[in-house]
Amino acid sequence: MMHSKSSEACSRQQVEIIAPELIMEAYAEGYFPMGKHGSETEIEWYGARKRGIMPLDEVHIPRRVLRRIRSKNYHLRINHNFTGVLEGCADRNSTWINTTIHNTFAHLHLQGYAHSVEVWREDKLCGGLYGLAIGTGFFAESVFQNEPECMKIALHFCHQHLLQKQYTLWDVQFFNPFLGQFGCREISEKAYLTMLKSAMDGPHLDFNGLPG
Repeated sequence: MMHSKSSEACSRQQVEIIAPELIMEAYAEGYFPMGKHGSETEIEWYGARKRGIMPLDEVHIPRRVLRRIRSKNYHLRINHNFTGVLEGCADRNSTWINTTIHNTFAHLHLQGYAHSVEVWREDKLCGGLYGLAIGTGFFAESVFQNEPECMKIALHFCHQHLLQKQYTLWDVQFFNPFLGQFGCREISEKAYLTMLKSAMDGPHLDFNGLPG
């Protein structure tokens, strides 16, 4: 999520869509795909030696972000416009979300595994993020905004949603300074795999819907 390539690709392949069963198996073992820059169908598989996570009990959101939510009347929607979020995340000068990644996650969304956390103001999609939910783990892929601060608001909404739905792992793949300001930290591969196994052994939670 908002990647900095601190680890080398461990393998490459060229396909138009990644089979869902391969995706599920790979994520359960700590690997994830990214589109190769400049190619619409080539992907690279990563398994970071150090993994970025958002500790769910340590995430902190600046008060100015919370004030902006109230002043602009932003609200959360889940899976209302997954395609819009996916395309918003891909709409930048340099992106790893190529055709293969787009096709793969669009298909995973239809199967109920890929989800979007969306920031809305009235009838406008202002920002959001998408990711993969397996067991009690959520693997965030990318985030975007069409209005100032809406990436931060998306992270806040996602954090609240994961807490309410009782997720135990929020994987963001790589640490970067943007995520660091909210509490993101790097953990060792060994520590990550322990957390991952616990999340995979847990029940598959229902990501959909807003908690009452």
